[in-house]
Amino acid sequence: MLLIKCLTLVLVCLCDHRLKAESKERKHVICYHGTWSAYRPSYGKFDVATDIDPFLCTHLMYAFFGIQENGDLRIIDPYLDLEDNYGRGNIRKFNSLKMKNPTLKTLAAVGGWNEGSKKFSIVAADPEKRARFVQSVVELIQRHGFDGLDLDWEYPNQRHRLGNNDRENYIALLKDLKEGLEPFGYLLTAAVGSVQLSAEMSYDIPEMCKYLDVVNVMAYDLHGPWDQAVGINAPLHAGLADNTDYTRQLNLEAIVKYWLSKGTPRNKLVIGVPFYGRTFNLENPLQHNVGAPHTGRGIPGSYSREPGVIGYNELCELFQKEPDQWHLDWDEQQMVPYAYHDNQWVGYENEESIALKADYIMAEDLAGIMVWSIESDDFRGICSSQRYPLLRLINNKMHGDLVLDLQKDVNYEPLSLPIIDSKFIDNFQCSSENGYVRDLKNCSKFYFCDSGFTYNFECISPLKFDINILACNYPNLVDCN
Repeated sequence: MLLIKCLTLVLVCLCDHRLKAESKERKHVICYHGTWSAYRPSYGKFDVATDIDPFLCTHLMYAFFGIQENGDLRIIDPYLDLEDNYGRGNIRKFNSLKMKNPTLKTLAAVGGWNEGSKKFSIVAADPEKRARFVQSVVELIQRHGFDGLDLDWEYPNQRHRLGNNDRENYIALLKDLKEGLEPFGYLLTAAVGSVQLSAEMSYDIPEMCKYLDVVNVMAYDLHGPWDQAVGINAPLHAGLADNTDYTRQLNLEAIVKYWLSKGTPRNKLVIGVPFYGRTFNLENPLQHNVGAPHTGRGIPGSYSREPGVIGYNELCELFQKEPDQWHLDWDEQQMVPYAYHDNQWVGYENEESIALKADYIMAEDLAGIMVWSIESDDFRGICSSQRYPLLRLINNKMHGDLVLDLQKDVNYEPLSLPIIDSKFIDNFQCSSENGYVRDLKNCSKFYFCDSGFTYNFECISPLKFDINILACNYPNLVDCN
């Protein structure tokens, strides 16, 4: 199985796929991709092969796959995802991005809001269905070349009335998944509800952290049309109107403190930020401060077309088209922007608020930052001097100039790069032990030993083979001595 896997990866690095997140190592930038954006009109249409920059994310999440009540995984959009029957083959295109950046990890995200909670609850409550789900996950990962699974059950013990013990069954599901994925070195991550009131209903946090490589906390959707007053989607700090125990939970700072207080390791805790805002119809256009009354969801984005939600790319284009109509403002307590025009109001993110969130995450020495979702950034550079202004800013905060340098330095020549060479470099030959060996003279070269046979590999320039994670890695993170 290992040998077949090695031969089918058209990459120079054969990864162990284990994530060892130390504070001194590179921070995670985890990017979700909503696959339905392929159907958006005009400049909102998103193509995974040409519009994703694989150097701006450490992990890419393919969202979403579904789950059936018998435990099988479900391909939600076979025409888009697969190549069968003249399909568009987006899964293959998505995972082929690792040919450009061999340090990139891709994960299959299962669930999401629209998939609901009921089917997860049914599967998690039944050991046989859990086993079937694990088998289905492993088969999907191996068939399509993902590096792991992201479990996005929204949310255990909520949104259904089955009477199952979801809080305990969620742990059982994670345990079974870990036991099924770990022998292959696959990653297991989860997207989880953020606020204390919700998290206490759904999660035994110390137990779930035993099995997860990364905990992606969705620190957004903290205010919306379900509130009586307009509010910011993802405040950094509490606001002046947050005068109850519950409302003081509705900000990134409180969320981080809660998850840390429950024992979440810093090197597993990743905080999600939104690349979209929430819009409202003001009840009175003359009352437009945070906390003003509203009558419901506001304008949709011109591409996403969902009332009450607007992507950063859609909003910045709207501001460009109507520069004299929108009033842009800033909440000094919550450290986030908002804007209003006539009876329309929107709380959103811009480069300043994203930078402040990234600074906070770095100051807390957390594992990194997660974004929902990359197709809502200004990925064409219509409003900015460059593509992906928000995502590039995050990378600059997390990694400095490392990503930009790598983009310039990596030479990708798939046709001329020798993946497996029949000649042994420096006449190296494997002993009786199986595993990986790095070349003593060239830090970019390594060997895979399998039952006495020797297979030679070389990392794409300028990457080096990292013996600690058994993968090609950035030069400044590898000790070649």
